[in-house]
Amino acid sequence: MRELTWQKSSYSAEAANCVYVATTPTGAVHLRESDAPDRTLITTRARLGELIRVLKAQPPAP
Repeated sequence: MRELTWQKSSYSAEAANCVYVATTPTGAVHLRESDAPDRTLITTRARLGELIRVLKAQPPAP
């Protein structure tokens, strides 16, 4: 398996808790957090997009 090229989320800014994303030629999307770089969530663009749409549709927390 080739090494992934990780990109820090623009929403992470300079915070200590950063989210990183990497994609593969097959379309897999890998996500990890800076606090646990050995743990990786793997999904597809479609499923990640659906999660983002659902989260954006949620009302703001009180």
